[in-house]
Formats: sequence, C-alpha cells, structure tokens
Amino acid sequence: MSEQKFKSGFVSIIGRPNVGKSTFLNRVIGQKIAIMSDKPQTTRNKIQGVYTDNDSQVIFIDTPGIHKPKHKLGDFMMKVAQNTLREVDLVLFMMNVEQGFGRGDEFIIERLKETNTPVFLVMNKIDQIHPDELFPLIEQYKELYDFKEIIPISALEGNNVDTLLEQVKRYVPEGPQYYPADQVTDHPERFIISELIREKALHLTREEIPHSIAVAIEAIERREGGNAVYVSATVVVERSSQKGIIIGKQGKMLKEIGKRARVDIENLLGSKVFLELWVKVQKDWRNRSTHLRDFGFRADEY
Repeated sequence: MSEQKFKSGFVSIIGRPNVGKSTFLNRVIGQKIAIMSDKPQTTRNKIQGVYTDNDSQVIFIDTPGIHKPKHKLGDFMMKVAQNTLREVDLVLFMMNVEQGFGRGDEFIIERLKETNTPVFLVMNKIDQIHPDELFPLIEQYKELYDFKEIIPISALEGNNVDTLLEQVKRYVPEGPQYYPADQVTDHPERFIISELIREKALHLTREEIPHSIAVAIEAIERREGGNAVYVSATVVVERSSQKGIIIGKQGKMLKEIGKRARVDIENLLGSKVFLELWVKVQKDWRNRSTHLRDFGFRADEY
C-alpha cells in the first residue's frame, strides 16, 4: 500500500462582516488568534491561522469582511480581501443563517465569479435556527453560484466543524509542511497583543468608537531575573471626545480594558504580564497613509 502523501494549502475565509469568521478560525486553531466582536469590520488585516495534523497542514486566512469602502482604511481592507481570493487553493464563503441572504452576499458572489478558485458555502450559526429554515436558504444560494460543497456549521458550538475540516483537506493539494507543527499563526506576538487590546476596547465602548481605534505596542520586555513580561501600549483614537470615553470616569474604562486584555495576553505568552496603557489622539488617522503604515496597514504589500 502506498504511503499517504502530506497535503498542505492556503484557504481563505470570506463573508460579510460579523458572520463568524474569526470565531471559526479560533475554533479550528484551538486558541485565540483572531479578535471577535459583534461590531462589524473588526478584522482589518489578514490573520493567518495554521492547522496541522498528522497528514496535512492548512493555512487559514481570515480576511476583513467584504463591504463597500468609505475611507482609505476601507480601501485597504477591500484590497486585502479581494487579492486573497486569487492567492489561495480554496475559498470558504461564510454566511450567517440567522441573517439570511443580503446585498453584501450578492457583492461577494460577483467577486467570486471572477476567480477560478474552488468555493465552499459555509452556513454558520445553525444552532440559532430551526433545521427546516435551512433548506430554502441552501436552494437560494445554489441558484447564484456553483459551490463545490455546502456545509452547515456552528463555529461557536463546534457542530460539523470537523466535517468541514475533512472536506477542506480533500481539496488542498499535496505539499510541504510550511510551518512547525506547534505554530498556530504567522503573526508576531506584538501584532496579536495589539489586537487583543483592541478587542477589549471594542467590547467595552459605545458605537462611535470602534473604527477609530488602533493600538500601537510601544514595548514588550522580559526584565532580567523576573518571569513577568512588561507590555506598554498606546490606544489611538481620532477625537478628544473618544479619548475621554476610552479613559472613562476616573480612568475606570481604561483600567477595565487593561484588566481584560491582560488575561488573554497572559494566556498567549504563558507568563505573568504587567500591562501599561496610554491613550493618544491622532486626528483622522484612517485617511492618512503614513498613520496606516505606522499601525501595520501596508496596502502596497498586497
């Protein structure tokens, strides 16, 4: 009997904002590498998650939710999402069965028609609806695009995620192991730490804040003789009023953001963490290329 060849490939997860892409990625990888929030457009950069088992390695790319851009940051996010479709072996188009079909899905399907990459339809959040509601939805999507596979899942509960993984592994080609078996992301710790802080700020603040937040890591250091890691970071907002909201009354909000972020950072680094947070106003940073570069958004790389 011939020995089974190792398979490896790149898989892009696309879909409207807030369909559960990051939840799915974190479920598959088994730890938190992508930030989750009920606010749309949470993911801004490509997040690569690496899944490895005995006979395969799948590199998942969680792209920014595809939407019509409103500013330079939006343009950058769209460029990232659309370029990714051409670079991968398989596309997972994820939709939220609770929301049903939307104009955003139409926009994405038009983009998919421009690529020859095989596409799965992943119907997420099946734990939220009655099974009978699923079939009309499947028919609706089938009429619009010839999906290679249609797989209903619940990323949050884990339902059917293993089935989806098995199907993904069937479609990726034979190839090398790109990353060590214990590596779960290609992003440096600095990036993930900044994202974890941003996630807590998104969770805790009101509507006007989210898209105007960036987090810059000033320093990460392990001081001699100690087991603790010291992290210093700046939360950047666009207006003074937003700075006030992030800091909160008597600094309470900033303290709470720091407290929650520290727990996740300690899990990531496996050691005690001292986290120091500052807040800075950088007017209109989302429309300034120099600021976008400072915060890691490099459109010219894609």
